[in-house]
Amino acid sequence: MTDIKLVVGLGNPGAEYAGTRHNMGFEVMDRLAGFYDTAFKRINRGKVLAAVARIGHEEVILAKPQTFMNLSGQAVLSLLKKNALSPAALLLVYDDLDLPLGRLRLMHDGSSGGHKGVDSVISAAGTAEFPRMRVGIGRPTGEAADYVLSRFFSEERERVGEVLEAAVGAVDCVLREGMTRAMNKFNRWR
Repeated sequence: MTDIKLVVGLGNPGAEYAGTRHNMGFEVMDRLAGFYDTAFKRINRGKVLAAVARIGHEEVILAKPQTFMNLSGQAVLSLLKKNALSPAALLLVYDDLDLPLGRLRLMHDGSSGGHKGVDSVISAAGTAEFPRMRVGIGRPTGEAADYVLSRFFSEERERVGEVLEAAVGAVDCVLREGMTRAMNKFNRWR
C-alpha cells in the first residue's frame, strides 16, 4: 500500500457536461467506483461526491468535486482537512490537452500546465507537490475552451474506453504498488 489516501477526479457537475472531454477525471472515478464495488454519496453539504474503496486492509476515498472546475480546490481542501491528510496523500486525476488521446502520464508533482482545475487545487492546497495523473484528450486545431467542453467523436469512443480502463489499472497500481512502479508501467502505455 502507498501513502495515497484520497483520489480526486476533476470535472464539471451536471448532465450538460457529462461525457465531455473536460470530465475525464469524473469518468475515471466512476469506473474506479465500479472496479472497487463502491458507490458515491453526497458529502460536505453536497459539494463533493465521495466513495470509500477498500484496498486490502486500507481505505481510500474516491471523490468528484461538485463545484465547477475552476473552484475544485475548495472541495479538495475540505477533503484534505476533514480527513487530516497532507497534499502528498492526494492523487489528482484530470484531462490534459497536451497529451494525445489515449495517453496517460503519472507525475509526482508539477505545474498546472494551464489547467484551471489544477490551478485551483494548487492555490487551495498551497503547494503543487502532490501526485497526479493526466489523461490525454489531444489538442484541437480550434478554440481550446470549446474543445474541452465537447463530447468525443464516435470514432474516438473505442480509444476513450481503452484509456479509461488503463487509467483504472494505473490508479490501482499506484494504490497497491506506489507511484514509481505505476509510472514505469503506465507512462509508456499506448
